[in-house]
Amino acid sequence: MSHRVFITGFGIITSIGKNAEENFQSLVKGNYGFGPLEVLETVHRNSLSACEVKFADKELYEQAGVDAKQGFTRTSVLGLISLQEAINDAGLTHEEVKTSGLVSATTTGGIREFEKFYYELMDPELQGDFVRFTDTATSGEHCERLADYVGIKKYLGTISTACSSSANALMHGAQLIKNNKLDRVICGGAEALSKFTVNGFNALMILDKDHCRPFDSSRSGLNLGEGACYLVLESEAEVNRKKRKPIAELKGYGNANDAFHQTASSPDGAGAYSAMKLALSSARLNPDEVDYVNAHGTATENNDLSEGLGMKRVFGNTIPYFSSTKPYTGHTLAAAGSVEAAYCLMAIKHQMIWPNLNYKHMMPELGIEPITTLKQKIDLKNVLSNSFGFGGNTSSLLLASV
Repeated sequence: MSHRVFITGFGIITSIGKNAEENFQSLVKGNYGFGPLEVLETVHRNSLSACEVKFADKELYEQAGVDAKQGFTRTSVLGLISLQEAINDAGLTHEEVKTSGLVSATTTGGIREFEKFYYELMDPELQGDFVRFTDTATSGEHCERLADYVGIKKYLGTISTACSSSANALMHGAQLIKNNKLDRVICGGAEALSKFTVNGFNALMILDKDHCRPFDSSRSGLNLGEGACYLVLESEAEVNRKKRKPIAELKGYGNANDAFHQTASSPDGAGAYSAMKLALSSARLNPDEVDYVNAHGTATENNDLSEGLGMKRVFGNTIPYFSSTKPYTGHTLAAAGSVEAAYCLMAIKHQMIWPNLNYKHMMPELGIEPITTLKQKIDLKNVLSNSFGFGGNTSSLLLASV
């Protein structure tokens, strides 16, 4: 278990960009994806805004280079676009792709298409184009489809642990490498907005109709988002053999469960604390060696207080720079862990810290404040990225410069 794990490439598509460069430019310029729903057909279109990828399905098919009749759901085609970019960014050959593993995360899979054609699919006598979506509602379908399309043969895994899913996908990939099961694993997650998602979070009464405000005392809920991101993980031996220059090292990680509530975080921050402590322990780092925390920061009353208390417990009176990037992309659910890991890679590469948009008023219960302006020329060596999910599933990744 002593093998180091490096990140050699990544790809991303969100509401703020269709590739890594567009996402980076949006982060630098403070451009966000929040706005009225234009693609998703829902009765909430005029009352709830979100961070939507502003491409119709047909346009996404064209970007991915697939035929609409092949049965790619919006989740899987978002995943394919970012997966292809990750493969190209890492410079992988077809043979290297074939011998890689794929660990992909999602919460709702292809339910967007399943809900659209629900009544047709429930009638076995009906036939039409909709039948290509018959098996797409299962979480694992998108992973199998992505692997088949790009030719991954070695290992497939699907993880669905709510909003920590793709962070856990990265952890699983790292463990496969550390245990000599694979030399290379492509890990991440994909998520498309659906009526099921919008209605579910609206029923929980944790959606903000306005632009979300993480860690602000006036916060009143999250904004939903969609997107996908995949990172290429490789063993140290493989990096040396192929003479690749890694972007960063996945130095540590931690997953815990506070077992407090189905949808709420423990009010004392126990889960957040445990995940961050485990990540630091596995990286063999002290808290004062962390330079920046990319917070889960959903802007819900419960999460931000719980996460803030967890950070105070870990770091004491010396809290490192921290911010949430959720106002840029919205909460991309299963994709959030890998999306924000990519933003941490960009932070390390460019020595920048992304501002916590919309923050104005300190939470009196915490007494700490996030970064609110773009910080440049910051010496970033070690970065923590938090992803916390329903069911108490809390995860932290520790990314380090190389």
